[in-house]
Amino acid sequence: MSLLALHNLRIAFDGTEVVSGIDLRIEPGETVAIVGESGCGKSVTARAILDLLPRPPAQVTGRVEVDGASIYDIDASTLNTLRGERVGFVFQNAGSALNPVHPVGRQIGERLRRHRGLSRKAAQQRAIELLGEVGIPDPASRAGAYPHELSGGMRQRVVIAIALACDPDLLIADEPTTALDVTIQAQVLALILERCTARDMGLLLISHDLGVVAQTVERVIVMYAGQVVEDASVTAIFDAPRHPYTRGLLDSMPGARVAGERLAAIPGTVPSPEDFPVGCRFRDRCTFAQPDCEEPVPLTQIDDRAWRCRHPL
Repeated sequence: MSLLALHNLRIAFDGTEVVSGIDLRIEPGETVAIVGESGCGKSVTARAILDLLPRPPAQVTGRVEVDGASIYDIDASTLNTLRGERVGFVFQNAGSALNPVHPVGRQIGERLRRHRGLSRKAAQQRAIELLGEVGIPDPASRAGAYPHELSGGMRQRVVIAIALACDPDLLIADEPTTALDVTIQAQVLALILERCTARDMGLLLISHDLGVVAQTVERVIVMYAGQVVEDASVTAIFDAPRHPYTRGLLDSMPGARVAGERLAAIPGTVPSPEDFPVGCRFRDRCTFAQPDCEEPVPLTQIDDRAWRCRHPL
């Protein structure tokens, strides 16, 4: 039984579909990344997993299972327990994820008291330890600080500490290192991977940074305009991508630039959901597009990798 399974997940807002039929499985201890440009549907997919999208205007169909149980079939109390204990979520915007009127140590401690039954003193001590683990200097002092008294990078590390507080079975991390400098970014990623190894914790990483993805996960899912366009091991993605969009993302990495040449870029922008092209949704930006790309393109699955392209690389 998979730790997490998505079956034909579809998400629409006011009738306009933004995510079109996502299937995904994560096993215990497996690390998976969803990558793509802004507007491809990565973050709304992550939020739908824990039923965090406002309904209405969101309409969600399909099935999301944690350990085989559908999260849309459980009551609110059980869902809150699932969110607090079994699944940790690192929000992209740390500023809105933290309560501005409570010290950050108290906010971490509240998670521990509610879901682990710790005393106030024990929860505060563990909160200080967690702040130190995510790289915050002088954690005992910082535990008494309010969110506005911390830098953006420190606030992001507090959010990560809250997500890891109850040793979840699955961590969903939406751009968890965006606000961090390179040194702290490496420290936080090492902490997350250590937890994955020590507790067989699954990881779903949402990122646009392929450098972070390369050093963090085992499998990569590439999304474009609400669809999965490629799904393969991280080695296969970097060594031999099949979809032109994946190739474009790799060529756009700073490390791929030849000295003296301009950084490569994918022409155009991701279309809005109201303007998704018929057939291949990437065809208007693809240098390999052919007339038959205007026809619907199924996801081709061969062995342990898949791609959505009539003319794969």
